[in-house]
Amino acid sequence: MKKLFLLAAASYIFFSTEAQQLTTPQPSPTANIKQNFALSNIEISYSRPGMKGRKIFGDLVPYGNVWRTGANNATTITFGEEVTIGGKKVPAGKYGLLTIPNANEWTIIITKQLDVTSPSSYKQDQDVVRVAAKPTAMPFTLETFMISVDDIKSNSCSIGMGWETTWVSFTVTADVDSKVMGQIKNTMEGDNKPYFNAALYYIENGKDLNKAVEWLDKAYAQNPEAFWVLYQKARAQKMLGKKTDALATSNKSLEIAKKAKNDDYVSLNEKLQKEMK
Repeated sequence: MKKLFLLAAASYIFFSTEAQQLTTPQPSPTANIKQNFALSNIEISYSRPGMKGRKIFGDLVPYGNVWRTGANNATTITFGEEVTIGGKKVPAGKYGLLTIPNANEWTIIITKQLDVTSPSSYKQDQDVVRVAAKPTAMPFTLETFMISVDDIKSNSCSIGMGWETTWVSFTVTADVDSKVMGQIKNTMEGDNKPYFNAALYYIENGKDLNKAVEWLDKAYAQNPEAFWVLYQKARAQKMLGKKTDALATSNKSLEIAKKAKNDDYVSLNEKLQKEMK
């Protein structure tokens, strides 16, 4: 009898240990997105359920109810700096990302709550912002739920969500220009002046191109082998309508780039010159 008891105990310990060591795939895998945006990052943490032969919107995910926008734990979104959503400023920080799906319109909710996993735990007075979004029908089926950050520009991006054949998105913007212009003003008063980066920002954002050329001249004076500086100067001159000057500058950039065996800038200069012929 004692032996039988010891055997049973040993079997229990073995199978208990075996069960504790068992690792299986997550039914709804966790995903973490970290996307550089504006002057910081957007981070999203969520789980990705699959269709698995089920009808999703209007069935598994009922219309008109608050949805955690994923599975398992609450979906969260973190903004590294103040952003604007739906015309309302959202301070930097971590928030819950909730949605209320409907056939013709979704409600996107950014909430202070970080633990909403069911409609009953949602508190509307914790909303930071609500925006309406029109869902669109995709021409294909998305088996696994996904969230992505797309259409990324210097001061705006689109956060999209898709599952089954439905896609919905909302826009996030950030006040980048005033911050960068403030940085440029401050750094240009210091000892280490960022001539190249400041000029590039001016070129890409419709600022004073003559000032950009002036700064590029100063950047080139610091490094006479900087073919990339000359290329940006040629771009600025072209935008100013100074075709002859732009061609001369581009030719010089091309010559140095060939000497440095930098095929990328050789190609960029050749393309720029074709555009001016």
